Amino acid sequence: MYGIEQLLVELATRLASIEAVNAFFRDPRTTARVVGVLIAIPAGMLGSFLLLRGMALTSDAISHTVLLGIVVAFIIMTRFFRMEPDLSSPWLIIGAAGAGVVTVILTELVQASGLMKQDAALGLAFPFLFALAVIFVARYVENVHMDEDAVMVGEIGVAWANTNSHPIGDYESVVITADDPRAEIVRRCVNCVRDQINPRDPAAEFIEVCSNCGEYSPGEAYRAGFTTVRPVLVYWPKSVTVALVMALVASLFIAIFFKELKITTFDPELARSLGYRPTALNYALMVVVSLVAVGAFDAVGSILVIAFFIIPAATAYLLTNRLSRMVALSAALGSAGAFWGYDLARGRLFGVLPLPGDWDTSISASMVIMMMVLFVVVLLASPRSGLVAVWARRRRQRRTFVDMVLLGHLDHHINRVFSRESLEAHIGWQPEKLAAVLDRLERSGRIEIDAGRINISRRGHTSLAAFRASTT
Repeated sequence: MYGIEQLLVELATRLASIEAVNAFFRDPRTTARVVGVLIAIPAGMLGSFLLLRGMALTSDAISHTVLLGIVVAFIIMTRFFRMEPDLSSPWLIIGAAGAGVVTVILTELVQASGLMKQDAALGLAFPFLFALAVIFVARYVENVHMDEDAVMVGEIGVAWANTNSHPIGDYESVVITADDPRAEIVRRCVNCVRDQINPRDPAAEFIEVCSNCGEYSPGEAYRAGFTTVRPVLVYWPKSVTVALVMALVASLFIAIFFKELKITTFDPELARSLGYRPTALNYALMVVVSLVAVGAFDAVGSILVIAFFIIPAATAYLLTNRLSRMVALSAALGSAGAFWGYDLARGRLFGVLPLPGDWDTSISASMVIMMMVLFVVVLLASPRSGLVAVWARRRRQRRTFVDMVLLGHLDHHINRVFSRESLEAHIGWQPEKLAAVLDRLERSGRIEIDAGRINISRRGHTSLAAFRASTT
């Protein structure tokens, strides 16, 4: 990832000054919004396919079980290969992708037994894997910010502080070895923990180790006092790099396999008959979902990431019935929720409306709430399937039906002269209902009322004929 960051830094410093890049990413609000949008875009796009495939619960399971892959990879890195703890390491991403595939395979094995349906199989698989991950975190992961709270809810607000420093210019790194005069040699007890003894115990065994040996980047060397040359540095948040790479991977995957994803989503049997491999593509989709989930892991945690997959996709589903538009809208709606979520965490709705009370809450959770606010707005106001539109459409249908009933009655008794009183007695409606229908029909020119006599007009005959034709 560091090499990719160097390319991004080089590109950024060509487009803007070093001071401008540092000022941009040293702003907590800006960095949180950038990371949130970079998570929301791929999650929303992938969520469209998950929602249409009826796999929303699968995405929930994967968002939890990627933790197991991350923890296992983290333990292997730090305990077996003695690598420095780094939650942006590509090894953690590989572990997370593997955990996502294991989740799907384990679910399918349970389902293949014929004793459990898919939802029950998922309900068995992912709590087991997630519980293992939580135990591993509590038992084996120490002295880093990777704890139970962090992995569950994350904190995107501190993404700006977790940075790599990239020197701009020709600077050399500094290597400190044990024989270097600047090396700090300390004594370490090698059997105190194993034998559960105090370092002052006569049985304690010590070795001398160098506490500051290693390779220092130019910025680290200057801060440690190993060099007097102050390098020009660009501070680049690690979460931005991880989220950007995952966004590009997901976008490329969808762009390359959009046709295959579309046909396997809506008709797997047809796709199989045409030579496609729905099962293989499903595994590939789960791998990409796992990658995006781990990209969001450090920022929003393993629980809230499910909202980034499902809520924008569900919102877009209410706005369109075309897959391409749904994918694009999911990305846009998720980005909007992430952008305004920061303001919501600070007590401002949509960035302008102040909320009562003292607001200073989780930014990632506020982003999810903001996405839900957008969903509720669309649920109410969507012109295609919103509750208001559905209510208005049904109200129009009821009115149309009542109007046509009255027009049909007048047409059936075309030779009879009706007044309001005689029509009320003949049709059996309440006076208020009849008065409202007559008033509506008269205003629209479909009936004529002359000297108290009610007659169907030519426009009324035409309207009635069109209604009968539409219902046959």
